[in-house]
Amino acid sequence: MIHYDYPDARGHFGPYGGSFVSETLTHAIAELRSAYERYRHDPDFQREFRQELVHFVGRPSPIYHAARLSRELGGAQILLKREDLNHTGAHKINNVIGQAMLARRMGKPRIIAETGAGQHGVATATICARYGLTCIVYMGAEDVKRQSPNVYRMQLLGATVVPVHSGSRTLKDALNEALRDWVTNVGNTFYIIGTVAGPHPYPTMVRDFQSVIGEECLQQMPQRLAELGLPGNGAPGLPDAVIACVGGGSNAMGIFYPYIPYEAVRLIGVEAAGAGLDSGHHAASLQRGTPGVLHGNRTYVLQNADGQITETHSVSAGLDYPGVGPEHAWLKDSGRAEYVGVTDDEALAAFHRLCRTEGIIPALESSHAIAYAMKLAPTLRPDQTLLVNLSGRGDKDIGTVADLSGAEFYCRPSCRGQAVKTAHPITPVEGAAA
Repeated sequence: MIHYDYPDARGHFGPYGGSFVSETLTHAIAELRSAYERYRHDPDFQREFRQELVHFVGRPSPIYHAARLSRELGGAQILLKREDLNHTGAHKINNVIGQAMLARRMGKPRIIAETGAGQHGVATATICARYGLTCIVYMGAEDVKRQSPNVYRMQLLGATVVPVHSGSRTLKDALNEALRDWVTNVGNTFYIIGTVAGPHPYPTMVRDFQSVIGEECLQQMPQRLAELGLPGNGAPGLPDAVIACVGGGSNAMGIFYPYIPYEAVRLIGVEAAGAGLDSGHHAASLQRGTPGVLHGNRTYVLQNADGQITETHSVSAGLDYPGVGPEHAWLKDSGRAEYVGVTDDEALAAFHRLCRTEGIIPALESSHAIAYAMKLAPTLRPDQTLLVNLSGRGDKDIGTVADLSGAEFYCRPSCRGQAVKTAHPITPVEGAAA
């Protein structure tokens, strides 16, 4: 096992991380850092957090053997950590509960958040309804269109959803607006960031709240592999690889972090390659970005030679972000984790394949991780295992998939109950049974 002790006291992961914020936010960040240091090891705080995870979220989430998919692909066995079964349908709720608990202890009654795919916004609206907090969610106007079911869920839960029309009208622009709000209302407002980015202590705090995912896997995998008659990778219960999609990177850090000391376990982050890594239409910050400062931390950023942020593209709203959490940047540079790309077409094919082989509709974000597992599994032995973080469910994405697949999709707000026939035919799934 390796020793891993990051970040340092100032929130640095090697040369990445830190806190680059305006003077008006310096006090708010210091206040948050102090509160988190006070409560992160507080027994009462931890007890309440764990109780909420069990009784409100429904944890632990199971590890599911995708037996038919594994059999059809040949090679390694694919196991799914079912974060899609959490209350609200994704991993986001784990972190939101922790931050909302901090907000209450800090006396902050007004909550703001940004969201791309909408799952973080839904989770934030959910916990604000539970705790009686005011909730404002900023969302890029483009994402409002492609994630309309989640917009309505947020509104049902009492949140105010603010469409952002500036820039590319996606996640980075929503985050910009949320930061402006925080500067204006810093006295009574707590900003719940949904990913492992932002100024210190957010990358560490979000990672710590999300690491329940990997901690459960360490406990569950020995029994799960024994049930399947699989040997484990060098030690009972260790998978050969852990795979997760990476936008900002919270679901990936949540499952990676407890496995970092186990050198034999490959950690594989899957970025959105969009139309291709060399197309200029992607969101692969780690593979095509360069170090820079974005949203309060130093990390890999998609930028031009003048340091201006470049436009991103992904079929998945939650991966459509021009930066990445600083800990991922450090894991890449140190060689402890590897990062690969999956295109829109590959993610869509994996989405359909999982639906038809396992009866699971994955989020388009998670479909990127599934797609890479589908590539990797046939190159490995049948007694080897791939543990994939299925970070969210895909009901939020069925409108997008229908538009791209040529399916008839009923009950969309824009069609008033009429069937919509779109232009692109459904592509048959290779290897699926007729």
